[in-house]
Amino acid sequence: MKNDKTKKIAVYGVMVALAMIFSYVEMQLPVFIAVPGVKLGITNIVVLVSLYKMGDKGALFINAVRIISVSLLFGTAMSFAFSFTGGMLSTIVMILLKKTNRFSTVGVSVAGAVTHNIGQILAAVVFLNTTAIVWYLPVLWLSGIISGLIIGIVGAMVEKRVSKIKVP
Repeated sequence: MKNDKTKKIAVYGVMVALAMIFSYVEMQLPVFIAVPGVKLGITNIVVLVSLYKMGDKGALFINAVRIISVSLLFGTAMSFAFSFTGGMLSTIVMILLKKTNRFSTVGVSVAGAVTHNIGQILAAVVFLNTTAIVWYLPVLWLSGIISGLIIGIVGAMVEKRVSKIKVP
């Protein structure tokens, strides 16, 4: 029993560390599109795999700890607000869609990416005290659909590879 708890803590630690590394790597990548705020979202591979492998609470915990840690190490209060709002909203939506059993891993990923954009815009509306920023949503949705597809495909491949590994 104690051994299972130790294994679970170790797996959570590895997943948080991997998500933090992906976040840092993505910060170092140059923006390929001349559109601010557009990212591939490679960290969501870890969140997606965590959701399917470790369950709802595991995915929420890993994403929350990653967002807090990365924000403390490399971010600002505003970047934390944007990341936390988008990240938690998208994780909750992915959990809800997964529970319906009507969406593939790719569909869950796309919905998470688009919802992340909505969360970021909501944070921007609050921080900037204007709704004018809402016009930017269609641009972010397009990028969210594309990145969600890519991340969903990769996440599904990773999840399939680790599906036989037992996580306590």
